[in-house]
Amino acid sequence: MNAPPARTADTAAPTRRFEGLVFFALSILIWPFLAVGMVGAYGFSVWMYQILSHSGGM
Repeated sequence: MNAPPARTADTAAPTRRFEGLVFFALSILIWPFLAVGMVGAYGFSVWMYQILSHSGGM
């Protein structure tokens, strides 16, 4: 049985295309949804606090 070939520096480093795809995924897909989700969660928590603390002013 032969051992698998050792990885060289050329094959171990991510390619330029892969880095571009990761950048695209982070900047276009993940961060905007994460930001909208965080703002929505904050708004929901403020809304629930106002409901539970009875500070509606009615």
